[in-house]
Amino acid sequence: MGFFLEFLWRQLFVWLPTPNYDFSGQTVIITGSNTGLGREAARHIVRLGAAKVILAVRTPAKGEAAAAEILESTKKTSSIIEVWELNLSSSASVKAFAKRAQGLARLDAVILNAGILTTQFALVEGEESSIVVNVVHNTLLALSLLPKLRESAAKTGLRGRIAFVGSDLQYLAKFAEGETPGNTFDVLRVEEKADMDDRYKVSKLLLACAVRAISAESPVSDKSNVIITYLTPGACKSDLFRDPMGGFQALALAIGKTIIGRSTEVGSRTLVNAVRPNQDVKVHGQFLMDGKVASAGPKINSPEGKKLEEKFHKELYDKLEQLSPGVTKI
Repeated sequence: MGFFLEFLWRQLFVWLPTPNYDFSGQTVIITGSNTGLGREAARHIVRLGAAKVILAVRTPAKGEAAAAEILESTKKTSSIIEVWELNLSSSASVKAFAKRAQGLARLDAVILNAGILTTQFALVEGEESSIVVNVVHNTLLALSLLPKLRESAAKTGLRGRIAFVGSDLQYLAKFAEGETPGNTFDVLRVEEKADMDDRYKVSKLLLACAVRAISAESPVSDKSNVIITYLTPGACKSDLFRDPMGGFQALALAIGKTIIGRSTEVGSRTLVNAVRPNQDVKVHGQFLMDGKVASAGPKINSPEGKKLEEKFHKELYDKLEQLSPGVTKI
């Protein structure tokens, strides 16, 4: 069936079981966890016995409020949740967060949930904001935390897990800017050529390229006992889209979310599944949809997609090395 029919089928008829995995003794970081999918994933993991859940949030006060509500609903002690500041618009904040994480006694799993969806063009640290937040700084954080995950896996004997929250909208990315010769970042930072209605989809497409390249360079082994995946939670009733809208676009979004949108709790089950302690090594580097391996889509599974992946891999690693020398030596 076509993409939209398959999408509607999954949204309306695919049942996602409530997580019942055992996170006893484990430490888990969840970014963007003061609200929406991240908050509900944190609630599940706290409920499932984790020793420490770190809410990585841009605004600590909002994180503390979320922590209090989660603890009240799960009847757990306050020592389980810690709130750490993380601003994914700032490479300095990302590096400071990763440095702090090196001091943890252990780190078992990371859910990279934080991201932005905006139709407003803006530059952040010299690049378009969606690309910086959704791609560059998320991969910078993942690579910076990878050594700690490896160290913990070697010490505990429990395989580490990193899950990037992507989107099946990567299937629909037009990426017309990608037809322009030259460096991808150079092209995407030009406001006059930016298709901001397509930019979120493009950011998730490029994130998929990045995750596939990183996971290929870091296969699960004795040296790196860490599973790396990316996933789609489906369309959810979250507050990801915060830009003001009007007219038909606002009406269509409101109707769509009401009729087919999953609750954030249901959507969060896909995040928890991706980092479950008994995750199968076969999912390493794969795209997960409703907890199962799915096709990365024609934009990636094609000769053109392979060329894009190889090209962007090099460009991204060059960018990351500028931000944090040595971080890509994995």
